[in-house]
Amino acid sequence: MEIAEKIFRITESLEIPFIFKASYKKANRSRVDSFAGIGDKKALELIRKVGEHLNIPTLTDIHTEEEAIRAALYVDVLQIPAFLCRQTELLIAAGRTEKVINIKKGQFASASSMKFAIEKINYAGNKKVILTERGNSYGYQDLVIDFRNIPEMQRLKVPVVMDVTHSLQQPNQSAGISGGHPELIETIAKAAIACGADGIFIETHPHPATAKSDGANMLRLDLLEELLKKLIRIRKAL
Repeated sequence: MEIAEKIFRITESLEIPFIFKASYKKANRSRVDSFAGIGDKKALELIRKVGEHLNIPTLTDIHTEEEAIRAALYVDVLQIPAFLCRQTELLIAAGRTEKVINIKKGQFASASSMKFAIEKINYAGNKKVILTERGNSYGYQDLVIDFRNIPEMQRLKVPVVMDVTHSLQQPNQSAGISGGHPELIETIAKAAIACGADGIFIETHPHPATAKSDGANMLRLDLLEELLKKLIRIRKAL
């Protein structure tokens, strides 16, 4: 709630549309002993509470067809994780909820191949799709962003978002905890807006070092407002 309220105040003052994202469960942790959640129902109720309190749309990620049905009762947008963007039954189940569906492009996928993911949502009778770019695998422990993917996916006639923080992850580290390059967040965000991205996805936390997951690639919350102001200036220049 603290994070959502702070972002809401910033985005309201800057007139930026804001969707609050939180994972109600973390199903893809590297290690079996990594933090995975506080209980599905409790977490989903908290996300819904944030949305109702601030009157903003909310988003969470899902991993199975059953989760699509469950999460759709609590949030406005369902997110398909990058590593599941080819899962036909999951995509169709998500589409059938009639929610907006945000599909993250797989680290292994080309921009043009995402048309098939969109078609699976459309097959379920749902035209409300967003695509999110988050880099491509480069070797075993790094990701590289091909900014050509933004205009190429926009040619599929859907909004395209740049996931600024996950694209700076260094996954599959030997310690079982993903690393990252948060010092490059501003660079990637500026480049994405300059390339015409329709939105940005940023993980933020008051104290990234104590975050339960992905702290290594998060933006510190007190740096968010100044970054957004810079991105607005770039957007206006276009």
